[in-house]
Amino acid sequence: MKVLVAVKRVVDYNVKVRVKPDNSGVDLANVKMSMNPFCEIAVEEAVRLKEKGVASEIVVVSIGPTQAQEQLRTALALGADRAILVESADELNSLAVAKLLKAVVDKEQPQLVILGKQAIDSDNNQTGQMLAALTGYAQGTFASKVDVNGDKANVTREIDGGLQTVALNLPAIVTTDLRLNEPRYASLPNIMKAKKKPLETLTPDALGVSTASTVKTIKVEAPAARGAGIKVKSVAELVEKLKTEAKVI
Repeated sequence: MKVLVAVKRVVDYNVKVRVKPDNSGVDLANVKMSMNPFCEIAVEEAVRLKEKGVASEIVVVSIGPTQAQEQLRTALALGADRAILVESADELNSLAVAKLLKAVVDKEQPQLVILGKQAIDSDNNQTGQMLAALTGYAQGTFASKVDVNGDKANVTREIDGGLQTVALNLPAIVTTDLRLNEPRYASLPNIMKAKKKPLETLTPDALGVSTASTVKTIKVEAPAARGAGIKVKSVAELVEKLKTEAKVI
């Protein structure tokens, strides 16, 4: 069984994000970039499926600038077999990414596609669902457990009311939640081996996909600074301040 895993290059989650002085976007100059944490979970799940003998090949794909090869090499070091980079310097929205991924799915014909449920930069939580709609594949989102048996997959989903298990016919799309697994660290020998694994570079034009967006970013602003808190001596004083100063009651 072939498994396709989508990964995204994002600002490292430990980095404090800064906005450009002209408010045109996020300042990425000299900022550490990493693989999206939810994508790491997706790669780990694919590797575990291969270790169980369920998956025979893992293909990782990323859409972004040339520098995204770094994150693809990381995925290869974690256990993926080969990588595909759809090179684009444009700021792509979720639908454009889903269309590009569909073109890759059509090309590779995987039985299972695993994505992180969302990226920590845009937080849209849309690409997996859009890809399922475009391909017509079954989908299991927010997965906390995945069991693949033959041509079927049982996906346990995290929902507001608890857990829900859905049975999917393969091929299918699965998006990963935090509690699905704990990603491993790449060992030095595997990092060296990853440098020799195949990495194919494509373009949106080569895939026949238009990435023109109908959405335009007008302005990006940092959250307003929060004022300092105060301590009150009694409930009565708290109620009075909520009435007269905060004016919420």
